[in-house]
Amino acid sequence: MEESSKNEINKPLISRIAELEKENDRKLSGVQKILLTTDGSITAILDVLYGKIDLDTLSQHFASANLEQAKLVDANVGDELNFREVLLNLRGKPLMYAASEIPLSRCSEGIAADLMRADIPIGRILKNHQVESRRRINGIYVEKPNEKLQKIFHTDEDMLARDYAIISGGNILMWIKEVFPISYFL
Repeated sequence: MEESSKNEINKPLISRIAELEKENDRKLSGVQKILLTTDGSITAILDVLYGKIDLDTLSQHFASANLEQAKLVDANVGDELNFREVLLNLRGKPLMYAASEIPLSRCSEGIAADLMRADIPIGRILKNHQVESRRRINGIYVEKPNEKLQKIFHTDEDMLARDYAIISGGNILMWIKEVFPISYFL
């Protein structure tokens, strides 16, 4: 994927949706558009649409930020990050894959503990801890699935994706990327 198509920070989201539809010669459904452009919790939206969504943690580890990761979360190279990959699912059916990079120095002890408990969606963690935050969408795009996503979703079709920062107190609290097959949520 070209960096220019991924970084659409200054482009209105409605215009970007129209571009995606034209580039991929397909109309996106209303639900797909909402999931790609919301500045609220994806988990809350999926809960409303389908009932309580479950979360399975695929991997979680701590690592020192490399240059790319440090840029994502406005941190220093070497800062400790929590990397987490999760799958939002409904009764075992995968709905959405998400990866996050979280600078632990910006999290309260309670948030860090909930992240470590693993199977709590970030939207619920922020709500439970009454964190005032906003989401800044960095980009919405279509990408080819890697081998991991092909296995998770049992398809090699294109994926709709978005990445964004959760900002609290003027600082990036978390960076998140969410991905789902283009045939989902029609």
